[in-house]
Amino acid sequence: MLILNSKLRSEFKKPIGVLYNSLNDAEDFINSRYPDNLLISVGDITTQNLQKAGLIPHLGIIDNVVERKPAAYDVVYDNVTLNVKNPPGVITDQLQETIKEAFQLLKTGFRVLILVEGEEDLAAIPCILMAPSGSLVLYGQPGEGLVVCEVDKVIDKVKQLKSKLEER
Repeated sequence: MLILNSKLRSEFKKPIGVLYNSLNDAEDFINSRYPDNLLISVGDITTQNLQKAGLIPHLGIIDNVVERKPAAYDVVYDNVTLNVKNPPGVITDQLQETIKEAFQLLKTGFRVLILVEGEEDLAAIPCILMAPSGSLVLYGQPGEGLVVCEVDKVIDKVKQLKSKLEER
């Protein structure tokens, strides 16, 4: 299990990739890479907005919570749904194993939705570390917009961030 030390929270709140004001601003770039490369979304709003734009994530990770309140909608698309428990500020071994399982399912042609009981706030880190080259990982930056991470460009930064998490 990896735990985010409260002293590091501000460092982990900085965007890992390129921050766009909205999905509209990022859409041309995403479309230039989709569907030839994996599109991975972390967060309810990000996943829902991609769906509305016709960009169905290969892997979506949600917790049915938006800004600490229950989500007002269901994310539904043709997928295999995996369930996992993951507390806030933590990357559990179970979450990492579930993401690894999701990538195996993607190789066989399935789309996967991981439903987190708890919080998916740090799930982008293991996604970036496990995603194949060329993949895009998207997540929302509260109050600011959408972060688009090109796995190949942010992998070293993410390895560095992961090394700062406490192992238990």
